[in-house]
Amino acid sequence: MSVEVRDLRFSYGRREVLKGVSFSAEYGEFLSILGPNGVGKSTLFRCMLGTLSPAGGGTWVDGRPVAGMKPAELARKIAYIPQSHNPVFHFTVLEMVLMGTAAQLGRFSVPGPKQRRLAEEALERLGIAGLRDRSYGGISGGERQLTLIARAIAQQANILLMDEPSASLDFGNRIRIMDAARQLAGEGCCVIQSTHDPDQAYRCSDKVLALYNGSVLAFGSPKETVCREVISALYGMEIEVCSLRGDTLRVCIPGEKEAFR
Repeated sequence: MSVEVRDLRFSYGRREVLKGVSFSAEYGEFLSILGPNGVGKSTLFRCMLGTLSPAGGGTWVDGRPVAGMKPAELARKIAYIPQSHNPVFHFTVLEMVLMGTAAQLGRFSVPGPKQRRLAEEALERLGIAGLRDRSYGGISGGERQLTLIARAIAQQANILLMDEPSASLDFGNRIRIMDAARQLAGEGCCVIQSTHDPDQAYRCSDKVLALYNGSVLAFGSPKETVCREVISALYGMEIEVCSLRGDTLRVCIPGEKEAFR
């Protein structure tokens, strides 16, 4: 088992955000944490990464508690891909990807030929090697997300946490980002993304965790979780879930009472 979250609890003051969340994900699996905005998905990721201290429970990686790991050790295990990233300094795309190799270096070391090779191979793999000398701040949102995935590949971590990686992207870039993440899972990585898109969660995932009001509403295969009962409860409205292409795709649409509200 690669990642296990056990009875995770967290509060901002008196407001309880996570209420005993538990789930697990294996290497080679793609897990989507599905829920509406503000449900606690980003807070869950911060607790998993150790940047927030939970009030109870915790996260275990390969059987070891994250709370007992040093930052450099955790970076060798988990790569984090944020929803959006606007750097203050004008780094090139290659420099951004090279940052992923920091966990492989000593405190006062700089990236050498090995790290540069890892970064360039990651850019080639994702088809964005032509951007290597461009300013990261001057490329499109989709290209930025691909750059951050390249950085995670160069980091050589086998667990990827992706916080709504395609939320602000156009249709084509959403497909490209999900294809890249899906490929990494197929090669043995454990990929965990947060999303508010049930159609995408069904198409891309091996497992789906539906998070509602800080608790786990459902957890299982996409066919078990992306259904009318769960999605209607999750988003607080009547939703019809339509099956397409022999149930390889499911599309969520408003019910008749919701369509013209």
